[in-house]
Amino acid sequence: MDTAHDTTADAIVDNWYGAETATFGDRVAGAREALGIGQPELARRLGVKVKTLRDWENDLAEPRANKLQMLAGLLGVSIMWLLTGEGEGVDPPQADESGTPEQIRDLLIELRAVQTEMDRGADRLARIEKRLRQMLKETGREA
Repeated sequence: MDTAHDTTADAIVDNWYGAETATFGDRVAGAREALGIGQPELARRLGVKVKTLRDWENDLAEPRANKLQMLAGLLGVSIMWLLTGEGEGVDPPQADESGTPEQIRDLLIELRAVQTEMDRGADRLARIEKRLRQMLKETGREA
């Protein structure tokens, strides 16, 4: 592995739950797992459906401010950590014997690259759709 790649990998592993590596949902799931409780238990304590919590952990939805505050309190982390990865949170999981730290770093880097490509693709798709809608509007053929 080259030095630049190794430095990037070290930064990702050192900041496992940071904004560049993890999402809000990753941090919720990580903190819940660090406490050793399942989704049904946390959902019950929060007074939400398991599906709602699952959607938060899968980044399909976000909690309202009052539930965010309760979530942080129940998980024993700061609201800022849940949102950004900065502040009081949980320690990153320890690598087990099934994967070496280098393999894990490589996968994290590859995952981030794929996420970046997908974001660019979504942006490109939105621009194309906007141009198409504009063209349809100009020709009098509303979509």
